[in-house]
Amino acid sequence: MNFDVKNLIWTRKPADYKIAEGKIEIITSPCTDLWQRTYYRFRNDNAPVLQTSTDEKFFSFTVRTEFESKKRFDQCGVVIYLDSDNWLKASIEYENERFQHLGSVVTNHGFSDWATTEIPASVASMWYRLSRREDDYCVECSDDGEVFHQMRVCHLHEGAGKISFGVYACSPGESSFKATFTDFSLTECKWLAYSE
Repeated sequence: MNFDVKNLIWTRKPADYKIAEGKIEIITSPCTDLWQRTYYRFRNDNAPVLQTSTDEKFFSFTVRTEFESKKRFDQCGVVIYLDSDNWLKASIEYENERFQHLGSVVTNHGFSDWATTEIPASVASMWYRLSRREDDYCVECSDDGEVFHQMRVCHLHEGAGKISFGVYACSPGESSFKATFTDFSLTECKWLAYSE
């Protein structure tokens, strides 16, 4: 399988970005985010998303992120964006000088959730592996690109057919930062079928 960054399609193109062979840079704009309803009640659907589409039912997508986030809620990572009411994202979200949130959001039929764990604020790079088994998905993370740790297993109600997946970056507050994506890989599914 091949993941060619030059064949990706924007959903909301950012004002400032660069795409080169095997590398994507996004400079986020203030007040950009992805969130739907839950807890906060607001709906934000204006983050830049860069994706490819597939009807392949079993695969794994891996990417390395590097980021210079320094303001609360700055984030970048992997995404499956189907439409404003159905999507999945996994990222590190900056909180303060002590810690950040490593986590994921799954939005089904217009309602988001948020599952996180705290990590040191000094972390400035993370690998993600997003795997698909039909309409079920697994997100993993790694600090070296070799050993991956499960973050989440989830279901997308509208994720059984053709989907779009890729990367995103945003700054929900009054801030801006550079997110860099490299080391893209699209392979057979690394998330093995369940067996007892």
